[in-house]
Amino acid sequence: MKTEIGATLSPKNRVAVAFDLETAADALRLRDRLGSDLGLAKIGSALFVREGMSLVHEFRESGVDVFLDLKFHDIPSVVGKAVEKAVGAGVTYLTVHASGGEKMVSEAVRASESSRGATRVLAVTVLTSLGLDAWKAGASPGEASIEDAVARLAKLAVESGAHGLVGSAREAAILRSAGGPGTLVVTPGVEIAGTSLPDQTRTVTVEQAIASGADILVVGRGVRNAPDPAAALRTIQSYLRERRS
Repeated sequence: MKTEIGATLSPKNRVAVAFDLETAADALRLRDRLGSDLGLAKIGSALFVREGMSLVHEFRESGVDVFLDLKFHDIPSVVGKAVEKAVGAGVTYLTVHASGGEKMVSEAVRASESSRGATRVLAVTVLTSLGLDAWKAGASPGEASIEDAVARLAKLAVESGAHGLVGSAREAAILRSAGGPGTLVVTPGVEIAGTSLPDQTRTVTVEQAIASGADILVVGRGVRNAPDPAAALRTIQSYLRERRS
């Protein structure tokens, strides 16, 4: 029987803080404000394109794990080479689009494992920014709902060897069913009370995300914009600790 992978993660490493900021200087200031409470930093495409792998090294050298959220979607060989570079930089998690297909996801996993690193490949199912109408505009024929698409893409990703699945906490049960206890379930679009996420549609609260059974919660503005970001982060970690006890 597979080990329930989320149970091996500490609360500190179950909250990915989204560093959706303009510059490396901004990101490092937030890192310093969070201090020892920060365990996992998510770096997205906008910041990465500006600052490159040097920012990943900055986080790694300070003892923070990196979740590189570039959502690779390209021909398998190109994705494989990109994954090898991420493994070499010590990235803990990286994302690919499950819609890239079986060969692409398989090549990403092969590259992550053959490079002898600890990098885990997370497959994105349906973006949390897509509401029903937006999803319908690009839906596959025969799929009646977002949930159908999530189930199909999750199954494809798991059968291709993905280490984890990414999707809204609203579909966490579908992701868990597809992956079983040995697959990481990662949920973005997590809100803290009093904040809003204007570029996300299928959002949930921290409490709902935890109750959904997600292993890793991605939180951005709720931590970044808080009067005391470290205190906001500790509050989420405390929820996780209480749920485990």
